[in-house]
Amino acid sequence: MNAPESIPVIAEAACGKLEGSRREGICAFKGIPFATARRWSVPERVAPWAGVRAARTAGYVAPQNPTAVAALIGGAKGEPTQSEDCLSLNVWTPACDSAKRPVMVWIHGGAFINGTGSVPLYSGLPLSQAGNVVVVTINYRLGSFGFLRLADVTGGRVASGESEGLLDQIAALEWVRDNIAAFGGDAGNVTIFGESAGGMSVGALLGSTKARGLFHKAISQSGGAHIGHAPDHASKIADVFLHHLGVKANDPAALFAAPIPALLSAQLALLGEVDGQHDPHKLGSMAFRPVIDGAVLTGTPIDAVRDGASRGVPLLAGTTTEEWKLYTAMDTAAHAMDESKLHRWAERMFGAAAPALLAADADGTPYERFVSMQTDRVFREPTLRMLAAQAKHAPVFEYVFDWRSPAMGGAFGACHALELGFVFGSYRLKGPDMFFGSGPQADAISQAMIEAWTSFAHTGTPRASNLEAWPPWSSTSPAAMVFGADSRAGHMSRFELPHAWAAVPDALVGP
Repeated sequence: MNAPESIPVIAEAACGKLEGSRREGICAFKGIPFATARRWSVPERVAPWAGVRAARTAGYVAPQNPTAVAALIGGAKGEPTQSEDCLSLNVWTPACDSAKRPVMVWIHGGAFINGTGSVPLYSGLPLSQAGNVVVVTINYRLGSFGFLRLADVTGGRVASGESEGLLDQIAALEWVRDNIAAFGGDAGNVTIFGESAGGMSVGALLGSTKARGLFHKAISQSGGAHIGHAPDHASKIADVFLHHLGVKANDPAALFAAPIPALLSAQLALLGEVDGQHDPHKLGSMAFRPVIDGAVLTGTPIDAVRDGASRGVPLLAGTTTEEWKLYTAMDTAAHAMDESKLHRWAERMFGAAAPALLAADADGTPYERFVSMQTDRVFREPTLRMLAAQAKHAPVFEYVFDWRSPAMGGAFGACHALELGFVFGSYRLKGPDMFFGSGPQADAISQAMIEAWTSFAHTGTPRASNLEAWPPWSSTSPAAMVFGADSRAGHMSRFELPHAWAAVPDALVGP
């Protein structure tokens, strides 16, 4: 069967005229530059261009090392060109008119070290088509290019503050504010949504004064607001990075001249030392992330959210039920974990709180309990704390995703990133027996999630034609919509809040 015909279409935006294409009733504009940035510098606005700029091909991908996870969940086909000139975005809209549709801005995940907004998995066509919304997917700088604090270790010779990647996201939102009306979007009704590092970026933006007013609703998928390095810790990471790069801190010319492959190699070497168990430099997991610099982030995002940094912004947030299986499904050592190893890990991770947490999570094999505790520590507990924080200032809603992947005989379970294909309607990309699965129930789940996400963008309340009413979450009534646990697309459930986790300090939860 031939692909639907693509028809040229023109948008006249403040940034300049763009030629995109129309297919299946949706106009797509790809590879639009929203900012430029020199290495380790803040993003700068792109000057408006003359004439008509072609916008039918995605832009360059941020420099990154390949990962098996990206390939599993539907990474870019082939080897997309990487470049530091990567600050571009893509827009899908029903029409370039004056309709003022809700805008949904997607922030991709990838542990702040990989990913792009242009992979087929994140096509905005199904969301735009079904929900009458404008969808924007963005790129931002990753790893050592976007989240490396060099200002201190270089004595100010390199001004990088380790939040350039977050500033890129804010620059993209500023572009949306200034240009989205030309694509039929409402700059006064913008929803940010993201998964994993993208969901953590949502948490960071909720807590950043620099992002205030640039969005009006937020969706965090497997994210949270427990994110941000202290400056001294970020500088320690930079010092180790320079060691692997083989460049001295007082030689900025060598730093700026270092080729991309050398930077990526040093980044990979640094990350190879961070496995959560043996870390000679005490760098912690997810070494590359935003920093609490006093400017982009003036404090920890979770504390800022508690203090009302995003007062009036409705929040939809949730997790999958077996997040950690994405990382352990093929790990034979993890599957072979016994009770004593589980206890040693818990004591090392949680200290005095370990016995209570182990007692509260006593069902299943040591491996299953490890998966459950890691899922709670890194994703679910930060999500619940973010919901509780924002519930003081706006309506909040929780979802739980419990559909299980058929891949590898079901070893991945309801793992991290599995909901992506259902939110974007792209779950069929890799076939019926691959990562996401398919079938009538999968179809119903995807339809429900697309309707819920886009209705939330319209009104601040998630609704879908095949779902029961979805009440707001509160600490006294922690109601969540569960997708995929039985033959229904979704159903409401009330979960008892995990009391054992209440005694665990914020410093011990999150990535």
